[in-house]
Amino acid sequence: MNRILVIRGGAIGDFILTLPALKALRDAYAHAHIEILGYKHIAVLAENRFYAQAVRSIEYGPLSTFFAKNAELSSELTTYFAGFDLIVSYLYDPDGIFESNLRRCGVELLIRGPAKIGKGEHAARQLALPMQELGFAVEDLAAKVYPSSEDRQRAQEFLRDLPRPLVVFHPGSGSKKKNWPLENWIDIGNGLLGLDDFQGSLVIASGEADEDQVRSLRAIWKNERVQFAKNFPLPDLVAIFENAIFVGHDSGISQLAAAAGANCILLFGPSDPEVWAPKGKNICVIRSKSDAMENIDLTEVRKLLTELCQRDRR
Repeated sequence: MNRILVIRGGAIGDFILTLPALKALRDAYAHAHIEILGYKHIAVLAENRFYAQAVRSIEYGPLSTFFAKNAELSSELTTYFAGFDLIVSYLYDPDGIFESNLRRCGVELLIRGPAKIGKGEHAARQLALPMQELGFAVEDLAAKVYPSSEDRQRAQEFLRDLPRPLVVFHPGSGSKKKNWPLENWIDIGNGLLGLDDFQGSLVIASGEADEDQVRSLRAIWKNERVQFAKNFPLPDLVAIFENAIFVGHDSGISQLAAAAGANCILLFGPSDPEVWAPKGKNICVIRSKSDAMENIDLTEVRKLLTELCQRDRR
């Protein structure tokens, strides 16, 4: 196995939950050239950061012909795919059209991974099935990301004037049903900033989908100890998270924080943490007694956050 391609679309959390499988692949073929075909702004987390030597965009126009029957395939992509000894694909391909077109390119060893996650078993375990098919055991389901020295330098520049400990809030997710009410975020943030024995800082991480929540927080928290990390590149967020206390929902950014090694408090409601919560030793999941996020106890979250801040200060 000299050249291996992993095709992985999906959102941030989907990609991170695949990292334990990619680690098994990397460990088994330590000297192979591994490449990832995926969304570049996400797959960059793996590029020259342990898992892969290169990343190619899955949004490349000519790739669309590979999803059509009997299509005229790009000669450049035909040569590209044929150059790999092994391809592992997580793409949704119910009719096998994509696979058939890869075979037309001369691809011989193709392993298909699950495009969708089912109930009952942890997502990372399900995503590791292709590695089991190859004969590799995936023992550790805790995803890990490895920031570069340049990632850490950019994070240090952003965090330069902020006192420690560092607490990061991510008040959004991919679904409003998975979000804790904004007034609760305001409550625990105000409480934290008002503590006499908390001299640290608060960072609010957000992307485009979180704009409504963050707009209100910007209006309230005009404090030199509060900074907003909006639309940061994912490797920069990793470097910010790795020495932080993180509070978030069931989201890709929470998966990222856990993989970075942050001390995480993760709030779950309608989704099942047995399937979706990241694995790792520094993760505390607080689940609603119902599917409703508003039923998560504010006092419990505040107490746990205070304890983590006190522990971090020692």
